[in-house]
Amino acid sequence: MQKRWQIWISIALVLGIVGSIAWYWLLVESGQSTQHYAIDMEAVRELAQSIPGDKALTVRVEDVASATSPAFVGVAGDNFTPTNMDFFAYQLVFPQSSMLIDTGLTHAQADAGGMSMTRFDDGAEARVVSAMHKANLIVVTHEHFDHIGSLAADAQLAKLLSVARLTKEQLQDPKKMAPAKIAPEVLAHYTPLQYDRYYAIAPGVVLIKAPGHTPGSQMVYVHANTGQEYLFTGDVAWHRRNITLERERARLVTWLFLGEDRDAVLAQLTELHRLTVDEPQLRIVPGHDKQVVEGLESQQLMEKGFQ
Repeated sequence: MQKRWQIWISIALVLGIVGSIAWYWLLVESGQSTQHYAIDMEAVRELAQSIPGDKALTVRVEDVASATSPAFVGVAGDNFTPTNMDFFAYQLVFPQSSMLIDTGLTHAQADAGGMSMTRFDDGAEARVVSAMHKANLIVVTHEHFDHIGSLAADAQLAKLLSVARLTKEQLQDPKKMAPAKIAPEVLAHYTPLQYDRYYAIAPGVVLIKAPGHTPGSQMVYVHANTGQEYLFTGDVAWHRRNITLERERARLVTWLFLGEDRDAVLAQLTELHRLTVDEPQLRIVPGHDKQVVEGLESQQLMEKGFQ
């Protein structure tokens, strides 16, 4: 009997040790990248001046929806406290034109997307759709449905593609958009954007390649007419804490649900952290951080609601 108890205790200890290691590895430890990723701000700023014309007068935002998840989902090592993720679309208003950065998602996509949605603003979605139809240019930070969804679902998508500059990488794997989708026939005559590192797309606006979260991930640098600079990271970082702490999402999340290149994302977070130190005037806007957006609104560096 004593020997049997000793065996069971040994098994329990082994299972406890293995479980603790798995817990630490999957939920707590973030890791360090073996890659190098750098943004040459001098080159980006030079490109931002390369297209003549007036720069954006204002940057506007729509907060389309919210969801909650345990904090560790967004930042490895955080606890189980429910944390908000908000879903945004941004509008650059130029003197004679407008541009959208991300288009949010539809109510149907929110219901089908498998997220714990706590709020959906149908009015905000309607304003995003209206702004898409008036926009002279549309870009998305990546191909996930919460960033491209309203564009993909629009009944006049074929017409909108004349102003939407989607990249080759963003269109190469339709499964990445699910539950959003774009019918292949709509893209039959569409020429996707291709570039190597940086691409000037409008006065004061430069796309910056950042594959990792998805193959089509890119950041968007904006130099506004006021002189203020912004860097929209897309989902390289969901929250400012990802950048401040240089910590990725929990491995459990990236492996089971996101399928991202974790090593690449960690390298990008390291570079974003460097920029917060070396370029303090640059306003870095993570993909889903309501506090950052509200802070920019309170400083009158971003305006609520699309025109």
